[in-house]
Amino acid sequence: MQDVELLVVGCGPAGGTAAREAARAGVETLVLEKDAVVGAKRVCAAGLRPGFCENFDLPRSIVHCDPPTIALHTLTGKRFEFPIGQGHTTTREELDGTIAAFARAEGAQIQTQALFRSYTRENGKTIVEFADTASGERRRVRAGHVFLALGSSARFDSGSPLGYDEWSAGLITCYQYRVYLERPAIPETYQTLELHYYVGASGHNVIAWMFPKRDHLSIGIGIPSKVSGKELRAELDAFLPTVERRLFPGVGYTIREEGNLLYGGAPRPTLSDGDVMLGGTAAGLVDATTGEGIHEAAMAGRLAAQAVAHAKRGRPSGAARAYERSLKSMFYGRLRHRHKLMTFLERAPMRFDLLFEQLARFPRFATMLQRDTNDFSFGEWLYLYTQAALFAVRVLRS
Repeated sequence: MQDVELLVVGCGPAGGTAAREAARAGVETLVLEKDAVVGAKRVCAAGLRPGFCENFDLPRSIVHCDPPTIALHTLTGKRFEFPIGQGHTTTREELDGTIAAFARAEGAQIQTQALFRSYTRENGKTIVEFADTASGERRRVRAGHVFLALGSSARFDSGSPLGYDEWSAGLITCYQYRVYLERPAIPETYQTLELHYYVGASGHNVIAWMFPKRDHLSIGIGIPSKVSGKELRAELDAFLPTVERRLFPGVGYTIREEGNLLYGGAPRPTLSDGDVMLGGTAAGLVDATTGEGIHEAAMAGRLAAQAVAHAKRGRPSGAARAYERSLKSMFYGRLRHRHKLMTFLERAPMRFDLLFEQLARFPRFATMLQRDTNDFSFGEWLYLYTQAALFAVRVLRS
């Protein structure tokens, strides 16, 4: 049985960042990645926050476009635009692959085609069992610490400390086209991230997006229900022409289809079990209103690496609990509020108009909602609650 100090499961932004920063700190690190190529099967609009590359020491070469604006479209056809500084778009192949390459350069070992199965405790260590899908064999690794970054596929028995009965209810079925144009779309296309909130032909609430990339446009939909592939394709085929008419009318194109499950529910209540830590989408670290989760995932990886590095230098026990406290303090307030807000809006989709109109009227309000809650001063909290009260009054009047 192989022994390591840190075992990371999953090599997305959370797992890759954890591996890179832990290895850099001198922690012996092994990563298990289920796919043959890191990032190759990730379906994601892949929008990055301003300053993401600088914050995580990544090359600007992975950035495709730098849109300074986000446009929100509502059920009534209204469009609201807001500045976002300088956002970025990339692809998950480039983002995840680049982080993985840096992790390897720091000394982390990455084993692909390794499908996580389970973990158990034995003599103060965690034993992880996985399937080596290349050889068809079951293998085991003994680790001092484990960081699970399994994405939306993270499911645990209800008896597990990491179990969450509401997990399945938060899953979003997604379908995306990569649209490769024969010639460029109108210039505005590459300056704007688009999110659309509406009720689809099937009667389901739909979140749709258009994110510009270097050589294609990512155009997709997410439905917070379990729906068939046929229904998803029909919904996306109905949405695509609305974007085509505005941004690339008369331009020929080919498409590449992608589909998977994402998560849009509340964060998972428990993130640690002994020396096991849970991070990224597997922890539910996704903004339910926008689907953003890459920043949160990478920060989870950083905090996990820091916790393990501190444990290596001092008291080995308690690292996972310290990680959980830090992560919840950083993100949980905002993400829980966003989940409640999205649930409230989806009950009556006309409420999206009211919220976006208020954001357009009060630019400070819109700017503050783009930040993490731990950045707010007392005065800013007071301002936010005042805006929340105003929104509640407008909803009642409508």
